[in-house]
Amino acid sequence: MPDFLLELFCEEIPARMQAQAALDLKRLVTDALAERNIFADSAGSFVTPRRLALHIAGLPAHQPASRELKKGPRVDAPAAAVQGFLKSAGLASLAEAQIEKDPKKGDFYVAHIERPGRDTADVLAEILPPILKSFPWPKSMRWGEGSALPDAFRWVRPLHSILATFGPETEDPEIVAFSIAGIEASNVTYGHRFSAPAPIRVRRFDDYASALEKAKVVLDPVRRQDIIRYDARGLAHAHGLELVEDDALVEEVAGLVEWPVVLIGAFDAAYLALPPEVIRATIRTHQRCFVLRDASSGALADKFALIANIAASDGGAAIAAGNGRVVRARLADARFFYETDLHVKLEDRLPKLLSIIFHEKLGSQGERVERLVALARVLAPLVRGDAPAAARAARLCKADLVSEMVGEFPELQGIMGKYYALAQGEAENVAAAIEEHYKPQGPADRIPTEPVAIAVALADKFDTLVGFFAVDERPTGSKDPFALRRAALGIIRLVLEDELRIPIRTVLGQAFAAYRRLSGAVRANELFAQLLSFFADRLKVYLRDKGARYDLIDAVFALDGQDDLLLIVRRVEALGRFLETEDGANLLIGYRRAANILRAEEKKVTLEEARAYAAPFAPDRLVAPEEKTLAAALARASAEAGAAIEAEDFAAAMRALSRLRGPVDQFFERVTVNTEDAALRLNRLRLLSALRDSVHRVADFSKIVGP
Repeated sequence: MPDFLLELFCEEIPARMQAQAALDLKRLVTDALAERNIFADSAGSFVTPRRLALHIAGLPAHQPASRELKKGPRVDAPAAAVQGFLKSAGLASLAEAQIEKDPKKGDFYVAHIERPGRDTADVLAEILPPILKSFPWPKSMRWGEGSALPDAFRWVRPLHSILATFGPETEDPEIVAFSIAGIEASNVTYGHRFSAPAPIRVRRFDDYASALEKAKVVLDPVRRQDIIRYDARGLAHAHGLELVEDDALVEEVAGLVEWPVVLIGAFDAAYLALPPEVIRATIRTHQRCFVLRDASSGALADKFALIANIAASDGGAAIAAGNGRVVRARLADARFFYETDLHVKLEDRLPKLLSIIFHEKLGSQGERVERLVALARVLAPLVRGDAPAAARAARLCKADLVSEMVGEFPELQGIMGKYYALAQGEAENVAAAIEEHYKPQGPADRIPTEPVAIAVALADKFDTLVGFFAVDERPTGSKDPFALRRAALGIIRLVLEDELRIPIRTVLGQAFAAYRRLSGAVRANELFAQLLSFFADRLKVYLRDKGARYDLIDAVFALDGQDDLLLIVRRVEALGRFLETEDGANLLIGYRRAANILRAEEKKVTLEEARAYAAPFAPDRLVAPEEKTLAAALARASAEAGAAIEAEDFAAAMRALSRLRGPVDQFFERVTVNTEDAALRLNRLRLLSALRDSVHRVADFSKIVGP
């Protein structure tokens, strides 16, 4: 079956746009073909810094024929309506139409329209121009003589040529005939800008990819990444060094080169006196190069790996030397920033934070520091940390934001604060807290484990959440501009992975105290409810990734006063294990039966009358042996479960409830709840209410879904 090959060759495609562009091209073309009932065996898209390519394999040579039933007007409709129907259906006269009888609506004209399939190449020529004209580049440009026209063609950078071929493997393919911005599609592409710029005539994908390879272009971005990664490792090893892995940089650099060639550059060893994070940020940010380290000690080396876009005749010596000169100049600047910063103590930088706006509704960074200090003092004892040290770290944790180094490399905030704190004689736990208070910033990021660092990290995240919720700046849908979901997940990870006992509501209250003047009509209880719900949602995400059921989290969170995340998770785990047992599953069935009966009865009466069902049942009014047995079992199980909950032994609480299985089953098998005796019926409903309440001490079983 025929294949289709498309290449759009242009001046440049920025690395940050490449991956999405490749996905968009494949999606737009295959969707347009599918809308016309044309389907392929497979499709793949590719991108380099200069070309965007699409290969679709196994397309039919012709579009399948289609048949459509078009309903027209009633047979007694006005002549104008009939003529309009004939024109839209493509019929010469009513003789080509049929009449369809409808007993209710009368007789209608209908037309059976058969459309023969077109050549797939013609369909491609039809769909490609509108797709390319409306291609969703984040940024695009116009160029040339027609650029001033309002409907001028736009592309990410000037488009130079279009390659478009279609045909079976055994024959010479045809050129898909279309044009864009005066550029006619052809079967010609071009190789590497410097090494092989001559035109290359292409037939189909296999010789296209191989011809580009010979012309010093690696088409597949994943393969370019592999070349960079493995060649950099190998060359570093040849120099007795080790590559500091950086997948994000590998992906970025692969978008900058068509023919990756790894070289080794060097800089003066004297710069190794700088903090290693500074060296890495300088080399990575300014030169898109990789740092190397000693394989045995792990210390950074005075060499780096760079990725050239050409195999130079001198083996890359001039390229490496040029990059080395630039790196040395950048490191000299970094050393100047670092040494300048060391002359100013962190606390002396604090007044400048008052002029930096954290958020227009939440004040300055200086005001925020005061909130963090107060909150860190509260949190420190809860995490077994030293309160004065936590307060000191909180006071200094944002000071490096106004340093020269962080101004140049914002990604070093916190890290530079640590170095400056140590240089001015601060305690190690204070310096570590300054560095780590932003952590964790993602699911793969490590979490602080030292108590002072934990306290400041929690303070930073609680303050962020409460502040933005108080001024009604909350995540909506996929939008979360202030990373509040990340902050909540950070708190959850800190609490659970460090096994901390944090009363969330108490901490929220302390954080909220600083925001009362900003919260308007939002009352503290409403805000806490919203935040606890937000935590519940984030906890579901965290636990779902670990295999837990979201409904069990709801069942535990529904209990009054549940704001200890560690205990909530332990309850969820115990509840999950319990429900997997036969006793747990059967108790759930019995609970639901009791809850359904109560719910049905409560709907029949007023709210005040329904409250009567919650009153204690009268033991002396129990008649049937089964209800007496259930009452006795309920008393024992409630006492045992209550004691177990107090001891935070949730597995034991579940075991105590599991002993209700038999009495509950027998009760429902032999006792009629809705008896005609009103007093007896009320007492039995109260017994079921007591059963429901006992179960709810462990979890709200009404939130549990499934069998």
